[in-house]
Amino acid sequence: MTLSATPRFVTGSPMRHVMVMATTGAIGLVAVFLVDLINLFYISRLGQQAVAAAVGFAGVVGFFHTSICIGLMIGITATVSRKIGAGHTAQARRMASHSLLLMAAIAIVMAALTVVFLEPLLWVLGARGEVAVLAKRYLTVSMPSVPLLAIGMATSALLRSLGAAQRAMVVTLAAAATTAVLDPLFIFYFNLGLDGAAVVSVISRTVLMAIGLHGVWRVHHLLARPERVHFWADARALSVVAGPAVLTNLATPVGTAFVTHSVAQFGASAVAGQATVDRLAPVAFGLIYALSGAVGPIFAQNLGAQRFDRVQETLRASLVFMLAAVALAWLVLAVLQGPLTRAFSLDGDGALLLGAFCSWLAASFFFAGALFVANAAFNNLGRPLWSTGFNWARSTLGTIPLAWWGAHYGPVGVLAGQALGTAVFGALAMWFAVRLTRARRT
Repeated sequence: MTLSATPRFVTGSPMRHVMVMATTGAIGLVAVFLVDLINLFYISRLGQQAVAAAVGFAGVVGFFHTSICIGLMIGITATVSRKIGAGHTAQARRMASHSLLLMAAIAIVMAALTVVFLEPLLWVLGARGEVAVLAKRYLTVSMPSVPLLAIGMATSALLRSLGAAQRAMVVTLAAAATTAVLDPLFIFYFNLGLDGAAVVSVISRTVLMAIGLHGVWRVHHLLARPERVHFWADARALSVVAGPAVLTNLATPVGTAFVTHSVAQFGASAVAGQATVDRLAPVAFGLIYALSGAVGPIFAQNLGAQRFDRVQETLRASLVFMLAAVALAWLVLAVLQGPLTRAFSLDGDGALLLGAFCSWLAASFFFAGALFVANAAFNNLGRPLWSTGFNWARSTLGTIPLAWWGAHYGPVGVLAGQALGTAVFGALAMWFAVRLTRARRT
């Protein structure tokens, strides 16, 4: 499919569009998170808790970068899809090119600042001694590749804006496949250990960017020559959605950072368990994590076409789809908790954390999913600051005091407190999203 004046999502079944976009979007997004999970899996096979904990701390730092990129992706899909839905194809191409340039520039600044402040960042997270040294070594190698990751994720967003969901999926799947093939070679065969995992992450991100650029530029002809006269106007239009979306997405790693700091007091085994949960959750619940970005183009195109009835139908379909996806993922986790614990070489508090997550804490994703669906509605229906507010409320009021309280009962108590806050603010966000779509229809 190439860019045309006929928008894809203003006709046909909203549920089918949600299923196709969420499923293909999830495969692509899960591939991004699967890279980290695969890295942790092979690192855990070394049998060194300090190394696994170091990767855990490095993952929290990297989570900030990924969250910022996902926020920018939401802005890209919303603005470009809206232009496509309104039939403004030339403007859509121009916006696509300018969004890529902005994504690359932001990523360069982001990576540079991380390198400069790396030691204090790790100290704040609770990394100490050998674990801190190992985490710094890993991040020093992988940080320069953050712009490659950002450009690759931006191209995936542009492809989804067009409706080319399968090609967007291929972009990130290729990166995950690269990691799966090269990790055992670099970590074990070349005997590079932690350094090998870092090198593979750089190679994987290079593949992500190369295949993504080929798709948007050569296959779908979605890029136009940048125009200086329109650049800042397009940047402002993108920032209207992307700015609040970035702030919204930053809330989650902030909450995760506090949880990691709270868990760190229980030792390397607990941090290794928390790292496993943090990487396993977005893979197991990939359909849920993908909803905000995946259904965004559906909301945006129907809004651009003034189809407010379909906007409300899309919200309803997204909620039904989310409930089914969470139930299935929770069942799979509950059945596989034993094999997963052995696969990641967890014991002590680490095994306890993973077991609690698979058994009952995973139920909090019913409410996390409600929040993600609400975010998509807020970001694409003119209320992006609502999304920001709810996410920061969940990650501060709904995480910090409850996780601090839960820490008095051990590492599982920390995660239980976080889950309780998610339930409260996820339910509230969905209630507001339903009211918003009803107001739009009337």
